[in-house]
Amino acid sequence: MAYRVNNIGLWLDEPEELLGQRAAEKLGVTRSDLASVRVVRSVLDARKKGSPRYIYTLEVELAPGRKAPRLPPDVSEAPPPPDLPPRVKEPEKLPLIIGTGPAGLFCALGLLERGVRSILLERGKEVVTRRKDVAKLMRDGSLDRESNMNFGEGGAGAYTDGKLSTRINHPMVRKVIEAFAKYGAPDHILIEGKPHIGSDLLPGAVAKLREELIAGGCQVYFEQRVDDLLYRDGRIAGVKMADGRTLESDRVILAPGNSARELYERFAADGRVSVEAKPFALGFRAEHPQALINGIQYGSAAKHAKLPPADYKLAENLDVDGEVRGVYSFCMCPGGIVVPTPTEEGLQCTNGMSNSRRNAKYANAGIVVSVSVADFAREGFHGPLAGLEFQRHWESEAYKLGGGRFYAPAQTIPDYLAGRVKKDPGDTSYRPGLAHTDLNQLFPERLTQSLKAALRTFDRKMKGFISDEGKLIGIESRTSSPVRITRGDDLQSVSMRGLYPVGEGCGYAGGIVSSAIDGLRAAEQIATELA
Repeated sequence: MAYRVNNIGLWLDEPEELLGQRAAEKLGVTRSDLASVRVVRSVLDARKKGSPRYIYTLEVELAPGRKAPRLPPDVSEAPPPPDLPPRVKEPEKLPLIIGTGPAGLFCALGLLERGVRSILLERGKEVVTRRKDVAKLMRDGSLDRESNMNFGEGGAGAYTDGKLSTRINHPMVRKVIEAFAKYGAPDHILIEGKPHIGSDLLPGAVAKLREELIAGGCQVYFEQRVDDLLYRDGRIAGVKMADGRTLESDRVILAPGNSARELYERFAADGRVSVEAKPFALGFRAEHPQALINGIQYGSAAKHAKLPPADYKLAENLDVDGEVRGVYSFCMCPGGIVVPTPTEEGLQCTNGMSNSRRNAKYANAGIVVSVSVADFAREGFHGPLAGLEFQRHWESEAYKLGGGRFYAPAQTIPDYLAGRVKKDPGDTSYRPGLAHTDLNQLFPERLTQSLKAALRTFDRKMKGFISDEGKLIGIESRTSSPVRITRGDDLQSVSMRGLYPVGEGCGYAGGIVSSAIDGLRAAEQIATELA
């Protein structure tokens, strides 16, 4: 009999050999009664400053003939392995998948598990070659509009960290993490409470996943931008490529990522695919020395060898001038770097990333404030693309403030709060580099006041967050899509049958795992229709 045993704690100086003993005590048996002990999950609990510990979930199997005399509330029988999904009949015209980010790749994987091949179309380059274009952007500010931090195999997440943590509670979360481990990501992601692959290792896993799809009969084409959709009798009929070619299919999965602005503009102008403005969040990247964050979070235990670089998660709902807004940290990267993520000339935006070892000098995170359709309207932006236009406007202003070539406008946190330009923000991980300026020139006053109020609150939670060692780097604006391609319960566009909008770009996910799950859900829906 196998059991799932939760809430087994170990202090940092305790050996892992104690796990089996503590699991046996909880089950009311002896250690020798356990035939096997396997770690299923490990989470660092650092709430008690100076005394962090790890909390484990274990899967234990009792020796033949042995049975636990009692099952405490945090012990249950181990779940059986999931059944393989049933195969269905492949359609005459293979489904077309636009985009090879997590949503597109996992949709193709889900379809292939059901016996359905697909054709994937990607405007950017394959993931390893794409690295050179990303490096060139960081080295000298040279932007390739078709191959960058956002466009290319693996999507925006391939070179911006590879975090697999997610806020959603869905049975497919485990499936996604196991898939990445199968295709080459380190095995430790299977047990980490906050699984992280790293931007150095994730591209290899993505490439192996693509090889698996091709081996199964899928077709993957790079540097092939889809410019429009084809329609026939109120249903999708295929796609039109940038070079003028057309591909026919009566099922198109739309997974282009949240920076595919040309497509969203085409849909809004054409009117046949329903598009609506969607709230998102924007702000800055906060960067601090990692040693400072370690000290704040771990206290006297900060230098313990068993502790990883510390992270943080901050959130506040603040009433500023009678308006309640959410302000929160986003995509926190311990031991990471701040990176440029533009897709158009003259527009400045950033994100963060960490390699697998998370051993860089600085920690960074987005500090962002939620913005709504009402905010877009106040700035004169209306209609389905109001959020996109609002986003583009502030990226343009940030570019001007940085002085061009994707230099990022930056300021120390104390100077930003005081509205002065006094202390140079100093050294940074960001390349091409920083422009010392007043970030108060960015964003409407109501958003600035919300950000400032939240920073002061965050400093009360993490004393030292506001210091001359902390800087704000502009801007963080692509937290999620500013548009939503509206769909029904069957995951099809409400205005175009056969079109399946999925993933972060279409407004239905927020990160690698949730995007992958949305792609798998679309695959399930299509398989159900084909059954």
